[in-house]
Amino acid sequence: MSENVVNLPADIAQTVRIALAEDVGDGDITAMLVAADNQMSATIIAKEAAILCGTAWADEVLRQIAPEVSCQWQFSDGDSVPAGSVIANLQGNARQLLTAERSMLNFLQTLSGTATHANSFAKLVGNSTVRILDTRKTLPGLRMAQKYAVRTGGCHNHRTGLFDAFLIKENHIHACGSIAAAIRKAREIAADKPLEIEVESLAEFKQALSHGADIIMLDEFSIADIAEAVKLNKSHKHPCKIEVSGNVNAKRLPSLAATGVDYISIGALTKHLKAIDLSMRFNA
Repeated sequence: MSENVVNLPADIAQTVRIALAEDVGDGDITAMLVAADNQMSATIIAKEAAILCGTAWADEVLRQIAPEVSCQWQFSDGDSVPAGSVIANLQGNARQLLTAERSMLNFLQTLSGTATHANSFAKLVGNSTVRILDTRKTLPGLRMAQKYAVRTGGCHNHRTGLFDAFLIKENHIHACGSIAAAIRKAREIAADKPLEIEVESLAEFKQALSHGADIIMLDEFSIADIAEAVKLNKSHKHPCKIEVSGNVNAKRLPSLAATGVDYISIGALTKHLKAIDLSMRFNA
């Protein structure tokens, strides 16, 4: 599990390049209505309250498609932005501003929406030691961006993908024949990789614990069974980390956090986001 440190992803330029290719193609024909040398100023306005996120992506859009436009941010990523706030002032070539507008806003609205949603969950656990984790249920092509937004909102990242940690689920166990066989095979494949296994009962939890899993995910356990698993883990000679997943919502989250588990993973952090309503307007 990564630390809750907001580091920019390395793939921003590539992600923006793909977004511009699908939007601009071989040229913005509508922007050609405007004189090539026309200079304008504009503002980006948050029409609703949000946790701002995505400024680096917006800057990269300008770098790639609107190098004659300057942008002065009035807030930084992670800031709480009140509704009606001007979040950026732009100045430069009008054609370039028009061409860059939608891609800039798409990144900002999506990543701010992710950060805002994550922040709402982070607030629910307050000063608890439990870590709220995202999942791989991200928008295709925006995984690293959304994981950055999750951190910006105050939550944490689970594994990046299928390559950096084992997450053994029901189908893996079924195909391998048993929990013990799945864990043994994983250690043979890559002993240095974190090994997590999902279990669906206390009996399976005991098996996974006895065979040395690093993290055990309790899938849709009752509060009572989660508490029992935490108790069993504390008394074991080689305790693991415990993660809770499945049927996690805002109402249930505080009681889950109070059980003493280490992690609570929530697919909704990236899957159920609501894009933030933003607009760019030319100044008179």
